[in-house]
Amino acid sequence: MRKLIMWNLITLDGYFEGKKNWDLSFHELVWGPELEKISIEQLKAADYLVFGRVTYEGMAAYWKTAKGEIAEFMNKIPKLVCSRTLNSADWNNSTLIKRNTSAEISKLKAQGGGDMYVFGSANLSETFINENLFDEYRIGVAPIIAGRGKPLFQKGTAPRPLTLISSQQLSTGGLIMTFKTK
Repeated sequence: MRKLIMWNLITLDGYFEGKKNWDLSFHELVWGPELEKISIEQLKAADYLVFGRVTYEGMAAYWKTAKGEIAEFMNKIPKLVCSRTLNSADWNNSTLIKRNTSAEISKLKAQGGGDMYVFGSANLSETFINENLFDEYRIGVAPIIAGRGKPLFQKGTAPRPLTLISSQQLSTGGLIMTFKTK
């Protein structure tokens, strides 16, 4: 069975972006050779990247013209875009899922193969948490208290007991934690 994995960077106080979309300045605090290596390893293991509309639009705008090894993976890997409002998804290897998102993801999980990663996409992630679709949560924590922003885990999200399976301190002061669902 293929795994659905959440991958996000957050501040110590739980925000995945600032008050505005794509306010990700805290990412610079943890980026370095270790996180680059982790990112490449995850992309090599991915059969699909899964995005909500806002994250897809931002990722497409950035990665379509970016250069380097990560950009090559981001542009090559098949992408699933979960959106009721988009009419097309024109970034290379993108497929639009307009309805029954959880059912479509469940079918792909059952097929087996490489992992599926959800990057960002807090609203979509909340749906997947509430539907108990995530198999792992990989959370990078930046050493900063932002004080405000958009929380990754919304109030009212279904409780999910998790088991810590690994943690890695980065030389930049960040921490990567991997949890599996029970």
